[in-house]
Amino acid sequence: MLIRNATLADGRTRDVRVSGETIDTVAPELDAAADERVVDATGKRLLPGMIDAHVHFRQPGFDHKETWETGSKSAAAGGVTTVVDQPNTDPPTVDGATFDQKLEYARQSLVDFGVNGGVTPDWRPDRLLDRQLFALGEVFLADSTGEMGIGESLFVNALEGGAAHGVPVTVHAEDASLFNESARERDDSDAWSAYRAARAEVAAVERACTIAAERGVGIHVAHTSTPRGIDAAAEVGMTCEVTPHHMLLSRSDLGDLGTLGQMNPPLRREKRRQRVYRRVVDGPVDMIATDHAPHTREEKETDVWSAPSGVPGVETALPLLLAEARRGPLTFERVRDLTAANPAEVFGLPNKGRVAEGNDADLVLVDPGTTETIRGTELHPRCDWTPFEGRVGVFPEWTMVRGEIVYERDAAEPFAAPRGKNVREQSAPDRSEPERGQQPEPERGQQPEPETDQQPEPETDQQPEPGADDRPN
Repeated sequence: MLIRNATLADGRTRDVRVSGETIDTVAPELDAAADERVVDATGKRLLPGMIDAHVHFRQPGFDHKETWETGSKSAAAGGVTTVVDQPNTDPPTVDGATFDQKLEYARQSLVDFGVNGGVTPDWRPDRLLDRQLFALGEVFLADSTGEMGIGESLFVNALEGGAAHGVPVTVHAEDASLFNESARERDDSDAWSAYRAARAEVAAVERACTIAAERGVGIHVAHTSTPRGIDAAAEVGMTCEVTPHHMLLSRSDLGDLGTLGQMNPPLRREKRRQRVYRRVVDGPVDMIATDHAPHTREEKETDVWSAPSGVPGVETALPLLLAEARRGPLTFERVRDLTAANPAEVFGLPNKGRVAEGNDADLVLVDPGTTETIRGTELHPRCDWTPFEGRVGVFPEWTMVRGEIVYERDAAEPFAAPRGKNVREQSAPDRSEPERGQQPEPERGQQPEPETDQQPEPETDQQPEPGADDRPN
């Protein structure tokens, strides 16, 4: 396939040839070969597929919420070409047998995947670390969905075991001892956010990062929802992710969302959300990950203390970010870094994450001039709702995984057959020499110094920060 006149994330216009599973050539102008399919991408953006390092596809055990088939279709329709599944299924992915079982389900995936291994109170490294894990985690420092919370000593064991086997460790950082117990007397929509207070995340991030830094081990902090949590990870050289819901939604949305907006960690106050947004735009946030964690509407629409935590998001993340990039200050180049280049770098996937010769042809074609209103009933996960109902997104025309289009919006049959592979089984290309004819993309630039929590934070109703409200009238 030859993709002509595509605008890349950095604004350059290039022709891109795909041969087999990889990107063969990226050049200002290429001649079409005989019988080669040619795609005219004039006026459109060609981006690397999103690497979503945090999904819950629910199999085994919770097929009524999501499956690898439905979840990966949703991913493909949203421009996600690699997903990383978390271990809190039933049974949880905590040993060789349950890891192998999870892999069998994952073979139904349209997109490439990684599988994380869990850490439980009876965890031993010899039970799991000989498998082709993507990472250990998310390691729960407080109970979330699945009751997999662990103590500090076991966290240290996981760090040391992961380091010894070259397996990254990801952390769900909340300190349950700092939850606001008085909030349990409330039954309003804001009670969950009041209960799992911001201080619980901040303390857990600071402690987890300190423990890791003292041992010379890196960790990745999942779904950071506070500006201080983001800064704490960056200050000691750890990486972190932010979800679209913590970037774009706040406690002020809970009046409309109710328990549909309940997740762990919870939504924060609007002022805090604005500060998180700014760190996404030009601060120390390493990546966007969705924490796609669907439940049925019937499960969610109950009282705040009975509703399960989690929201769907794998199909809407990249479209929402691209809609933000249309108006700024978020840029398309920053979206590429947050969704593809940085996750590939952080988690050691050198053949993914960039539109570059020799890389996997994981590509997404979008028309940035066309937006669509998000409707939960029109999306593809097993649940039929979204916390982003009524917002606008820039959705893919097609999504390609290793050279094959797995989703084409206007096709009679939009989805291809499953072709996902475990990314830890795939061989990485040698990056010691530049690919032929390829001008290397610029390295990730130096990030500006992050704001400190002591700086004044303007917040007025007259001039909302980007993302505060982009619903159509």
